[in-house]
Amino acid sequence: MQNLPPYPVVLFDGPCGLCQKSVQFLMRHENGTELRFASIQSEKGQELLKNMHLPLTPDEMVLVVNGEAFSGADAAFELCRYLTYPARILGIFRVLPKALTHRVYRWVARHRYQWFGKAEECLLPEPDQSARFLDEVKVS
Repeated sequence: MQNLPPYPVVLFDGPCGLCQKSVQFLMRHENGTELRFASIQSEKGQELLKNMHLPLTPDEMVLVVNGEAFSGADAAFELCRYLTYPARILGIFRVLPKALTHRVYRWVARHRYQWFGKAEECLLPEPDQSARFLDEVKVS
């Protein structure tokens, strides 16, 4: 694969309130600062999806790491590997049947705007976190 970053990238739905809260959770509980973030709607997000031969409009979070893409519940469980304890314990739900975890993930994803809202603009990172975002953040 060409143009793949040397670090793990989390692609998220930029205007989604749940996705924004998830990114903030990841940054607060990550064991280090290895993860990078880009909204799916951004130029960098679209480029990465294209390079990974993924749909350009995925409706679930995507984690790209070492040339491999994980999406939905699989991405959530993979992301647990990057977290500190006790947040890392959430990965225990990986033992549940995939059919169940994917169904629950899809159900929450279908209702995410209704429950958590949809922002007019993407998440603006704190100045000390801006280097972790691949998007070009424009402040008007």
